[in-house]
Amino acid sequence: MGEFIIKMPDVGEGVAEAELVEWHVKPGDPVREDMVLAAVMTDKATVEIPSPVTGKVLWLGAEIGDTVAVKAPLVRIETAGEAGEPPPDSVPEALAEAVLEEPVAVSAPPAPKAPPKLEKVEPRPAPREAADIAKKPLASPAVRLRARESGVDLRQMIGTGPAGRITHEDLDLFISRGAEPLPAQVGLVRKTAVEEIKIAGLRRRIAEKMSLSTSRIPHITYVEEVDVTALEDLRATMNRDRKPDQPKLTILPFLMRALVRTVAEQPGVNAIFDDHAGIVHRHAAVHIGIATQTPAGLTVPVVRHAEARGIWDCAAELNRLAEAARTGTATRDELIGSTITISSLGALGGIASTPVINHPEVAIVGVNKIAVRPVWDGSQFVPRKIMNLSSSFDHRVIDGWDAATFVQRLKTLLETPALIFVEG
Repeated sequence: MGEFIIKMPDVGEGVAEAELVEWHVKPGDPVREDMVLAAVMTDKATVEIPSPVTGKVLWLGAEIGDTVAVKAPLVRIETAGEAGEPPPDSVPEALAEAVLEEPVAVSAPPAPKAPPKLEKVEPRPAPREAADIAKKPLASPAVRLRARESGVDLRQMIGTGPAGRITHEDLDLFISRGAEPLPAQVGLVRKTAVEEIKIAGLRRRIAEKMSLSTSRIPHITYVEEVDVTALEDLRATMNRDRKPDQPKLTILPFLMRALVRTVAEQPGVNAIFDDHAGIVHRHAAVHIGIATQTPAGLTVPVVRHAEARGIWDCAAELNRLAEAARTGTATRDELIGSTITISSLGALGGIASTPVINHPEVAIVGVNKIAVRPVWDGSQFVPRKIMNLSSSFDHRVIDGWDAATFVQRLKTLLETPALIFVEG
């Protein structure tokens, strides 16, 4: 018998370390060649690490959420042959583009862990109580995607991974059994379970980015009411008359074009603030980040050069990037470089919000839901479609007067949508 050591691969592009976000095996598990052992996340990509050999897992060198240096021992596998290890510079072929925001620095790698004793393989646990089944299942984005594609409700499954995490093997077994749901208990059940979820991977990067934004940027939020009745009528007409190859218009492409017109008059809002150097970089190009919710968490794909796109082009690019972000196929270049951001919760937008600026930008425009409200026209109340804009600004470089002027100009364009299309 031999021992095979798998090290953290060098994925190139100057990456010196990666965060472990998923284990597919545990000590004692049998593995086969090309079986995925783990997934690690860098600032640029998520990498699945396959096994180059067949054997049994002896030792795992890190826990989920740990940062591991390149070439550090990651897995030890007992094999039938002689001991060895893969070439030091080998890189797994299975690379998946990560759904990431702008790269965030990660902590220094921990000291290598001492190999523990061999662990005995434990039998599959007994079915959990209905109280455990009702809570949100713990699974990786890849497992969730497979479950959706297979029509499987993860809430009906039992996870055998750490902290009850549902693994690919659990999903395979569930599907092979005909995906029969677990029997639910009848009547009220006392719930005592406590789920511990380690903040790792994309969720940790989101947390770090939000902490950075709120700790370093003094926000000022300005909320204004906008009558979008005329805009909604125009949108309905354009959607009715659109060509077969044209996408359906939402309100966002109109807001994007209105932003282009507004920042041309107030370039200080379309900017990046380097607070270390004390320099504000005002951009002529308008690269609009669109905050997008995905199964893995919040991402911000970027519509580049919105100033050079018409309304239909904005809509098409917006749809393409949103789909890429949700399916995890967006490239790194499609997720960085925005100069101003739009945040919209659609029908869940509420009355008002306090959006957090996408550091190091200086402004973000929040879109709230449209509601029909009575508006006094001077002689009577009439029904109008009203939407609030909740916009936040970096108060270090944007004064309250400038913020209000910016939002009022947006309001004028949205309430008189013909102005959006007037050149000059």
